[in-house]
Amino acid sequence: MTYAPKSDFLHVMIERGYLADCTDIEALDQALLDGPVTAYIGYDATAASLHVGHLLNIMMLRWFQKTGNRPITLMGGGTTKVGDPSFRSEERPLLNEAAIQANIDGMQRVFARYLDYADDGAMMLNNAEWLDGLNYLEFLRDIGRHFSVNRMLSFESVKSRLDREQSLSFLEFNYMILQAYDFLELHRRHDCRLQMGGSDQWGNIVNGIDLTRRVDDAVIWGLTSPLLTTSDGRKMGKSAGGAVWLNGEMLSPYEFWQFWRNTTDADVGRFLKLYTELPVAECDRMGALQGSEINEAKVRLANEVTTLLHGPEAAASAEATAREVFEQGGAGGDLEIATLPASALEGGLSVVQMLVQTGITASGKEAKRLVAEGGLRLNNEPVADPQMPVDAALIGDGLKVSVGRKKHRMVQIG
Repeated sequence: MTYAPKSDFLHVMIERGYLADCTDIEALDQALLDGPVTAYIGYDATAASLHVGHLLNIMMLRWFQKTGNRPITLMGGGTTKVGDPSFRSEERPLLNEAAIQANIDGMQRVFARYLDYADDGAMMLNNAEWLDGLNYLEFLRDIGRHFSVNRMLSFESVKSRLDREQSLSFLEFNYMILQAYDFLELHRRHDCRLQMGGSDQWGNIVNGIDLTRRVDDAVIWGLTSPLLTTSDGRKMGKSAGGAVWLNGEMLSPYEFWQFWRNTTDADVGRFLKLYTELPVAECDRMGALQGSEINEAKVRLANEVTTLLHGPEAAASAEATAREVFEQGGAGGDLEIATLPASALEGGLSVVQMLVQTGITASGKEAKRLVAEGGLRLNNEPVADPQMPVDAALIGDGLKVSVGRKKHRMVQIG
């Protein structure tokens, strides 16, 4: 991005690495300078909690509000009944009303940690408010006529599914029309002029802009963030134990803290800029550290991110627990360093093979039984598959292997 924005929000977006693309960045920049702008991001209620993959866009909404604008968190009480087909290989399971509402209740608690909903602050809306009461024939006549099937089929999110000869239901095909209609309704009801989302939502966002222009002759904009992967190519937010949930009852604050503490060296500076509010210069300084100093930068990253989500006490407690376990072995427990030769990783290594080669278990049979009984955790995450691959990226600077509650080992590559 070569454009140098004048507005505080876009300056932050570019400087900290949030911006992937914008439909008209100069016009948006001027609108932000002229006065507060209202923007939204939509979240379908497909699970009881948001996960780390959502956190980048939540931070964008937080910065949007901190720079004097008004964010909307749009809960997909209506669109969840359809399911976003974007880049999926099969249709999402359909949820009933009670399950959707329960998921929304769980998700809303996270937003309250990042945004201020008091008085004229952020708004929490639900698109079921306008989608549930739609008259089908009127909707087809007034809204559907503005959509070209030829163009809808050309969007990569749909095209890739069809190219793989995987079924795309008529229900799912309607999703992009409903999301576009959300933008139109939010513009009419709340003068919302900006939709943000991940770069995989570009087509859906553009649909809403085109629809609003055709129906109301209004100019609105879209802005996307990059779809993040870690430096070793893994999808951000995925780990050995699955999704990294943001609700404390689904993933403890300690386990959340550990996820960030185990960031690879190459990602520290980038993640500090994206997931904390530390000054950019300080993020760059810490990201350039090496050796034992980079580990302290990871602790700072974990503390800052955990404080935003769970509060300072939870972050301090997690750090204290981690130092006790890793540096002192833990009360009543033990901690030893187990070295794995680099050659052991050549040709692939399973978690069972790692346990045997490091001496953590005496045999493969014992290791398999340990996994089957749910007694093994890697970096505090349970392991269910004895054949789960172990590679250099997973081990990083050190892989904590826990057998039961008391026995811990730190596996390192020697």
